[in-house]
Amino acid sequence: MSNQLPILAVTAGDPAGIGPEITVMTVTDPAMRAKARAVVYGDPAILARAAAVSGRQPTINPITDPRQAGDDPSVIDVIDIGLIPDAEQIAFGQVQALAGRAAVTAIETAVADAVARRIDGVVTSPINKEAIWASGSQFLGHTELIQDLTHAAATDTMFVVGNLCVFFATRHMSLAEAVAAIKAPLIEACLDRALVALEVFGYPQPRLAVAALNPHGGEGGHFGREEIDQIAPAIAKVNATIPAGRPAIAGPIPADSVFHLGLQGQFDGILSLYHDQGHIATKTFDFDATVSVTTGLPILRTSVDHGTAFDIAGTGQASPATMNSAFLAGARFTTCNERIRQQYGRTQP
Repeated sequence: MSNQLPILAVTAGDPAGIGPEITVMTVTDPAMRAKARAVVYGDPAILARAAAVSGRQPTINPITDPRQAGDDPSVIDVIDIGLIPDAEQIAFGQVQALAGRAAVTAIETAVADAVARRIDGVVTSPINKEAIWASGSQFLGHTELIQDLTHAAATDTMFVVGNLCVFFATRHMSLAEAVAAIKAPLIEACLDRALVALEVFGYPQPRLAVAALNPHGGEGGHFGREEIDQIAPAIAKVNATIPAGRPAIAGPIPADSVFHLGLQGQFDGILSLYHDQGHIATKTFDFDATVSVTTGLPILRTSVDHGTAFDIAGTGQASPATMNSAFLAGARFTTCNERIRQQYGRTQP
């Protein structure tokens, strides 16, 4: 291995959940460490407990600068956040303010190192929203916290499964609210940002499609007029701005077809109109390989897209498969860092 491998920060997540376990299993996997060096942000005592639960026997090696990270998968290099000296302070599977504070502190520390370019990207383990709120945080979750820490103007979630990227026009709202929100200005803005994100993340001639909202794309208005009145006009407006010789945005294409076409390689990106439309398609195809990437940040951030699994924390049942995918995606997209900084770092001091 070469010490020129990129350095990825891995935040340990909520110490009462499975985050520390899947973190330990990923960063001690030789196949993962062949792609990037790893530095875990968390408490050594929590990582030692997670290693025991996971059946691993790594050396826990506290370091003070992430650039000291080595290549040996039998060694876990750790930036000690200094909050939990005794793992018995945290019970598995329970919402605890101290656990929330540890999760937030790990994120804050890793993001600061990413902004300072001491690391090449951040891979985040799951946190518990109730726990971070109990710790005093006012943020809704990971993305909102990292957006604030980096002073990013706006962020989007981009799911990556294989070579396909999926974007979301609406996410955390009821289905009725999402349908009401599907208006041309929203779609236009989402398409503009998705085209930029695809270029930033390595698709210089992005082929983007839009999923339809209604069955069969509305059947000419018989099953709903959103495609006619809102979605198609938005696509046409954005297409008018795309330089000659570059692919036009396709759609709206019925949702029961467009994700299949994307996964077969016909498109690089798809705009999903609501949360479950994109989640069901990608996760049914390959749950473990679906990775969340936050676009709009001046740093690279990938993440698992599952929760803390309090019900199995500490039992040894947790699988690192999705964390492995997030780590590999982080290593893959470190090659995009200069474009990420140029495009999204404009708000940075």
